[in-house]
Amino acid sequence: MYELESLLFKLLFCRGISLRGSWRLIKYALEKQYTHFSLGEIVYLAVERQHEQAFRESWRELSDELIEEKKQEQTYLFCLNEEYPEILLEIPYPPIFLFYEGNLSLLMEKKLSFVGAREATNYGTQVVSRLIPTLVTNEFVIVSGLAKGIDAQSHAKVLSLGGQAIGVIGTGLDCCYPSSSRELQLEIAKNHLLVSEYPSGVGPKRHHFPMRNRIIAGLSLGTCIIEAKKRSGSLITAQMAMEYGREVFAVPGDILSGHSDGCHNLIQDGAKCVFSAKDILDELHHFL
Repeated sequence: MYELESLLFKLLFCRGISLRGSWRLIKYALEKQYTHFSLGEIVYLAVERQHEQAFRESWRELSDELIEEKKQEQTYLFCLNEEYPEILLEIPYPPIFLFYEGNLSLLMEKKLSFVGAREATNYGTQVVSRLIPTLVTNEFVIVSGLAKGIDAQSHAKVLSLGGQAIGVIGTGLDCCYPSSSRELQLEIAKNHLLVSEYPSGVGPKRHHFPMRNRIIAGLSLGTCIIEAKKRSGSLITAQMAMEYGREVFAVPGDILSGHSDGCHNLIQDGAKCVFSAKDILDELHHFL
């Protein structure tokens, strides 16, 4: 029998169980005031039949000693901890564990996220330089994913102005992807806040990044998109922000180049059209 937090930590390393399955255990535990589960109960409540064999095999492979060692080597928030950000609990299936390095108090501050093109043009870079300073002056913490382009440029600008940043990554905190963001990631981990739902040792996988995007959107009061093409991954973050009831801001661009077609579509769908930082602040005036 396992206490709930320790059980869920072990499940992070098991094959054959999804985040939804783990949340079924949590909800059952809270509804029934149930604190310990047997292996049979875990399988019944949280594991799909077709994955049961893989789950049982990986469960046996993971010793209690190994799991305890992994727990001790990193810092994290459990979703039932008081310090876990309430705003993130509002989204469907939030991270059960939020691993972090740096200043945890930044999670309690007002936050805005910036995402956009990996291959940012000079126009996108100029937009970042135009918007970020006023938001830093108004003490917004800037959230982004440390991806190449607009994400990294937004954080670099914040740091150059002495503002505060939260980086959300799609790997364990001991990994860096892309490698071009290494220095930025190290600086954020040391003097700001770096977070991930993946434990140390987990490298980049394609499905990690939409999952990371939901954290970026979920942590923020609003998300600003700069230079998103029609099929940009940034639009995933924007869509999630809309679904979570957050503000979505989109910067218009050249209608001929295609670099901002995704932003234009967002504006047509109801996103706030942004020409200046004031456009963002006007929407979020209750938080100033």
